Amino acid sequence: MNENRQATPVFLLSGFLGSGKTTLLRRLLDYCKAAGLQPAVIMNELGDANLDGQLLGGEVPMAEMLSGCICCTIRGDLGLEIGRLIDEHRPDIVFIESTGAANPMETLDGVTDAAMYKAIELRGVITVVDGPELLERGRRGKGRTYKLMREQIRCATLLLLNKADKLEPEQLVEAQQQLRELNAHAPVTATVRCAIDDWSWLDGHAMPGRPTRNRPSGHDEAGGHSHAHDHVMVVTHYWRRPISSTAFEALLARLPDEIYRAKGIVTFSDTPSRFLFQYAYKESDFIRIEPQGQVNDVAVFIGEHFDKDELMRELERLEDTGEQA
Repeated sequence: MNENRQATPVFLLSGFLGSGKTTLLRRLLDYCKAAGLQPAVIMNELGDANLDGQLLGGEVPMAEMLSGCICCTIRGDLGLEIGRLIDEHRPDIVFIESTGAANPMETLDGVTDAAMYKAIELRGVITVVDGPELLERGRRGKGRTYKLMREQIRCATLLLLNKADKLEPEQLVEAQQQLRELNAHAPVTATVRCAIDDWSWLDGHAMPGRPTRNRPSGHDEAGGHSHAHDHVMVVTHYWRRPISSTAFEALLARLPDEIYRAKGIVTFSDTPSRFLFQYAYKESDFIRIEPQGQVNDVAVFIGEHFDKDELMRELERLEDTGEQA
């Protein structure tokens, strides 16, 4: 039921309009090229033309998602585009540049849909912050734009405080303090045109401060020091075999409050059918399905500050014994 290949790492690039996301994307692609990695890109624009995509040239496989935001109006298309890119180009890594108007948590939810069709793992959310704009809107302290900017910062696993050359030293400190108040966990790097000295974290496709993971089929094996309590987390687990429906429902019922969203497809050992399951804020729902074509048995969990290692242990025990050990 699952593809016998290593999960393709996916990174989401977030940040408000004009912050420098496309500049970051171009640097990421240059690094991948120098490292011998084959990247693929999904670019989202609210308008009918992908002007930023024209800056990338035609060397990188790219999907354009236009006339809508991937966190709402065209969210259902995102999984299809990821699957198509992987089928056609077999990239080593996928970058998604969302429109500056996108709410990252909604986009994360959309990304997880692709895990049902292709072996992928979301490895990080890189948020580019316009330093001068952050200070200006922070002083006003209100408005929908500032609220969205705060959400993009809060959801990041890596923060780039961009346009640092346009800030005085005391302003730079003030901006860093604002970022720390909104997100105390993600590394913060001050940049000019998104230039970063050390890109080595991409060699293992893992974010700074997180272990490198290379085990196929979504089953992680940590290398080095494991940080079990990352900030915003997406855990993807590909099932190896059918599991007990009773044990799985019990696992969902005891999930901590910090895990607030889960979805996937599962085959139960005590019923012949496969099920699509949805979990949100302590409530779960199961729909019997008969999928056409290749569809993975997978479970994807989204949350903050939960113990990823413990969750993975519970999922492994569920497969090995059908119940919590």
